Amino acid sequence: MLKTNNIRVYNWEGSLRGMRNPLNSWHLSDTDFEMKTNPQGVQYPTVGENDYSLCKRLITAGPDHRKFLRQIFVSIDIDAPLFWWKEFDTYKVGTVANSCSTMHKIHSKEFTRADFSYETMSSETDEKSPIVYGSYKLSPSGLVDFTIHTLNYLRDKFNETKDKKYWRMMIEALPTSYNQLRTVTLNYEVLRNLYRARRHHKLTEWHTLCDVIEALPYSEFITDKWPEVSVYE
Repeated sequence: MLKTNNIRVYNWEGSLRGMRNPLNSWHLSDTDFEMKTNPQGVQYPTVGENDYSLCKRLITAGPDHRKFLRQIFVSIDIDAPLFWWKEFDTYKVGTVANSCSTMHKIHSKEFTRADFSYETMSSETDEKSPIVYGSYKLSPSGLVDFTIHTLNYLRDKFNETKDKKYWRMMIEALPTSYNQLRTVTLNYEVLRNLYRARRHHKLTEWHTLCDVIEALPYSEFITDKWPEVSVYE
C-alpha cells in the first residue's frame, strides 16, 4: 500500500530563469507564470514554446546540461510501509523527509490492520500457504492477528508501567509492513532517476508512485514521454 497527498511543485520561475543564465538569453523566455491547476490539484505555469524547446534540448543533452531540473522542487506526503521506505532511502541525494515518529508516538494508539500493508496476508491465502513450525500450524492471517495482538499487549504494558523494556520490545517486534507517513521534498532530477530505476519494480508501491509522477505537470521532463503539443493549454 502506498498513498500520496498534498503534492506541490514549485520554483518554476527560478529554475527556468536560471536555465537561461549560461547564454544570457533571458530575453527569449516566453513562459506565462500565472499558475494554473491540474486535475490532481497541482499548480503549474504555461511554459512557452521557446522555453519548452530549450528544456527539451537540455534534458536530452544529459545531466550536466539539465541542471535546471534540480531546481524544480516537489513536496509530497507519502504513506507507505517500512519495507518500501528502506528502498526509497536509496534516493537520499537531493531529498529531505520528515516522518511520523515510531520512537515517540508508537504507543499513543492501538494497533489495527489499517496500520500495516497486509494486502496478501489475508484469509484467501490461509489454505494455500499454511505456516508450519514444528507441531504448530498457523495461517497467514492468523499470524497477522497474533502480531497485532502482541504489539497491543506490549503497548498496554508500557502505558501501564512506563517500563521502557516493553517499549523496546514493541519496537523490536514491529514488522516492516508497518505504514509510516513522511513529508518528502525532492526535485525533478531525483524523480528522473527514481522513475527509471523503479517503474517496473516487483513492489507495486513503486508502480503507484510512478503513476503519481506521470501525473505531475510537465512529467515528460522526468519520463521522456514527449507529447506532440509542446505547451500545456
